[in-house]
Amino acid sequence: MKLDKRSTFSLFLLLIAWTVSAQKIVVKSDVIDCGQVLYRTPVTLSFSLKNKWYRELHFTRAETSSSAVSVECPPVVVGDDDDFTVNVTYDAKQMGRFEKAVYLYHNLSDEPLKLIIKGIVVGELTAFEGDYPFRLGNIKADMNNIEFDNVNKGDMPMQEIHIMNASSKTVQPVAMHLPEYIKAEVSPSMLSPGHAGVVRITLDSHLLYSMGLTQTSIYLGEYPGDRVSSAKEISISTVLLPSFTDMTEAQRAFPPKIQLSSDSLNLGGLSGKGKGKGEIMITNTGKSCLDITNIQMFTTGMTVSLSRARIEPDESAELKISVDAKQLKSARSKPRVLMITNDPAHPKVTIWVNIN
Repeated sequence: MKLDKRSTFSLFLLLIAWTVSAQKIVVKSDVIDCGQVLYRTPVTLSFSLKNKWYRELHFTRAETSSSAVSVECPPVVVGDDDDFTVNVTYDAKQMGRFEKAVYLYHNLSDEPLKLIIKGIVVGELTAFEGDYPFRLGNIKADMNNIEFDNVNKGDMPMQEIHIMNASSKTVQPVAMHLPEYIKAEVSPSMLSPGHAGVVRITLDSHLLYSMGLTQTSIYLGEYPGDRVSSAKEISISTVLLPSFTDMTEAQRAFPPKIQLSSDSLNLGGLSGKGKGKGEIMITNTGKSCLDITNIQMFTTGMTVSLSRARIEPDESAELKISVDAKQLKSARSKPRVLMITNDPAHPKVTIWVNIN
């Protein structure tokens, strides 16, 4: 096959692009979280790297972002496809959280290689004294379900899951399949067998666009690229409340007011096929129309039916709730119904469903 000049030139550019993209220093992890670090007690962290530039790598100098950080430079010359290690030592001079950087300059790029260490400096190491009743693969955890309740737009709440490596090898826990509104940070980055750590999960409510209940699942892998499975699942539920900042003075003077016949539904022990149902009456005792803008269930195995979503003053609506006990057995959270309303005093209403 004969190539014309344009095709030859395009192929040449493609080969150059492939060669450039293939040339790099591969870092197992360019950020290491060392967890708790004792004040004025030096800690050394090791970064594992590999030269994939297909040429010899010559390191010329190393710089750090802090005088408390020192770096043991890698070999002056690193051969093609060779593995090497960079050791970074941090001697904490002040308490609190830290994030420090190391910059390694070399002959094959104008940009330095950047490595980051972070953690928290403490006066005394503290250990989690609770239990780890849940398993996420080979990692034990104190919980596998998180709920961010009563969230207002702009809030950034955070919750912690305490974990422990129950395997016989060192793991590098990593949170996988995160939606854009969830951030997760594991500390420390590496867990030896029997050692404990923390997964900090932060919600960015700016990125939530639907009022009421939003549910998702993330997964805790034992290393980057680990397979996703239900055995490693962490459920996350968020309840975003409506804002009433745009209400007029007249609306504030004559608001709707929700009143329930009961805030819980007690179905007792379910026999036979394990199904049951009940009713809750919703009455508007306020001065303007009550709107039920959203009605949702936290778990599977439940169905609801509302006779009407707009309730005029002094009128009522019937909420029917049906449950399937067999499906509820696998639920991670307590069964309940959530309603979002335009009652500024009760923007969120929860009805608990109790089954023996």
